[in-house]
Amino acid sequence: MASRGPYRRHSPQFKIQICSDIRSGKIGRREALKTHDLSANLMQMWLGQFDRGELDAEDAAASTVAEYEAHIAALERKVGQLTMELDLLKKTPRLRLVSNSENSSIISGPKPAPSDEDAQ
Repeated sequence: MASRGPYRRHSPQFKIQICSDIRSGKIGRREALKTHDLSANLMQMWLGQFDRGELDAEDAAASTVAEYEAHIAALERKVGQLTMELDLLKKTPRLRLVSNSENSSIISGPKPAPSDEDAQ
């Protein structure tokens, strides 16, 4: 048996749509299994849940809202982390390789100190 790859999650809306299409006769089980690359056992489990009323629109909406809330919380944590890093970078004094009194260039670096030969 060929491996189907990594674990996949299907949204409640997807499950409801597939099950309602099968039960209404729009598509057959085999067609749904082949089209969406699903296992027969998984489809049977979904159809059982659908028939018992365990898959309904309210649960699907609640599940979607919970997924969105989890995603928003993760984004808020990331924004907080980046804000703290930015504040730290703003407060940290920048390293200066030359003193403020010396003129310097990014390309050539600090100007050399005047020597005795230049004075004559």
